[in-house]
Amino acid sequence: MNIVLLSGGSGKRLWPLSNDIRSKQFIKIFKGADGDYESMLQRVYRQIRTVDAVAPITVATSKTQVSAICNQLGDNVSISVEPCRRDTFPAIVLAICYLHDVLKISAEEAVVICPVDPYVENEYFAALQELSKLAEQEETGLVLLGITPTYPSEKYGYILPETDADVSKVNTFKEKPDAQAAAEYISNGALWNGGVFACKLKYVLQKAHELLDFTDYYDLYAKYETLEKISFDYAVVEQEKQIKVLRFAGAWKDLGTWNTLTEAMEEQAVGKAIMNEKCQNVHVMNELDVPVLCMGLKDMVVAASPDGILVAEKAQSSYIKPFVDAIDQQVMFAEKSWGSFRVLDIGENSLTIKVTLKAGNKMNYHSHERRDEVWTIISGSGRTIVDGMEQQVTAGDVITMQAGCRHTIIADSELEVMEVQLGREISVHDKQKFELEE
Repeated sequence: MNIVLLSGGSGKRLWPLSNDIRSKQFIKIFKGADGDYESMLQRVYRQIRTVDAVAPITVATSKTQVSAICNQLGDNVSISVEPCRRDTFPAIVLAICYLHDVLKISAEEAVVICPVDPYVENEYFAALQELSKLAEQEETGLVLLGITPTYPSEKYGYILPETDADVSKVNTFKEKPDAQAAAEYISNGALWNGGVFACKLKYVLQKAHELLDFTDYYDLYAKYETLEKISFDYAVVEQEKQIKVLRFAGAWKDLGTWNTLTEAMEEQAVGKAIMNEKCQNVHVMNELDVPVLCMGLKDMVVAASPDGILVAEKAQSSYIKPFVDAIDQQVMFAEKSWGSFRVLDIGENSLTIKVTLKAGNKMNYHSHERRDEVWTIISGSGRTIVDGMEQQVTAGDVITMQAGCRHTIIADSELEVMEVQLGREISVHDKQKFELEE
């Protein structure tokens, strides 16, 4: 079973734990069997491996999410990278071409394409296996997974099958309706469209060559910025006459808001939190190293991170996006393939960051034209290279870099570093990378 996981989004609705480079699928709020917290991405990846230990998995994503994906899944994960965002049709076509032209998967093989962030149990992935087997049948072009609705939702599109059989031809599709129309669709046997489908690789390749002018993966990648932004549903699904749907009646949730996310949390609090006995239906997610005290709250969500603090009635938390859009500040925390960073202080002519490097990783060899930097080693051991000079460093060591000098740091063990940037024009764009001679 080949699987493509679609990883997108900018994380506005789960602010402040999500931001422009950390979407909701990277937030670690689910406690695993070992007691450590895992993200939606890690949970889904683990569940797939539980059902099918050898299934080839490729994550289709944008450049901004690659580091976070590698941080959480490891450097060996297969990733199809969009050079820029162009909606689901170009993203899916690029991923399928990546499977066919780079990974050399036969066009006759089936592939399951699904979002990276549903909250589901293992039975969902067993259904994906069945979906893949249906797609392998020669007479089948496109097979969708239809989710049995639990209420008349206005958030999802609907699939209307011809019959109530487990596998049925699709009669028609309906866009996101109001609650009254949704209830009517459900009474007529409609299913939620969760954006999950399976087909042979050659099906997508054929559709792609009909609609786009390209030769192979490499040509498509080079032309990607010129492609029209269009969804796969609009470009392909809604135009296809012969589609089947597999009915799925198991647990399935789209955790797109704080309200729905807290419903899936196993604990009332993640992080340092204290609640008195008067609190009712209160959830706290605290990424700060200071306690949050809640007293007498009811039906509330409290979320705290370096990016900000949210205190909201759960029913109102779905409407935070326009308020978050109005907040103009730099990202204060991010996970990278090499570790993570957290902004601690922003001064008029300074910026202080705590950097955590995973063992065996290093920063790019780089320089800055308009700022000096000072590194203070907090814990761990490693090596710095400044203008070609290598030096062993351990806790307590201080390294100073003047503007213009080339520098990097290499972690022999996990390394925590306090980085102070000094200058009148501190900018993420003030960085020039160089090759590091070994």
